[in-house]
Amino acid sequence: MTELLLVLVVIAVLVTIVVLEVLAATLPMLIVVLLVPPPERHTLATLLAAADSSRRLRLWQALRIAVVERRRVRSTSEIKR
Repeated sequence: MTELLLVLVVIAVLVTIVVLEVLAATLPMLIVVLLVPPPERHTLATLLAAADSSRRLRLWQALRIAVVERRRVRSTSEIKR
């Protein structure tokens, strides 16, 4: 019984790690698709990809950079008006 419990715990830990990795990899893309207006999606997606070239984006750092860039673009467009 103890061996079975140990195997189940190990499987549960591995499944949790895999699910968290998948979420961490897809969350930036989902944010871009669901929360960003269509005309700005390409620019933000490019910026997120450029912010980290590793296989998995570092979400918070990439989003901070994206917000700063978006604010810069908005302030530049407001100045032109």
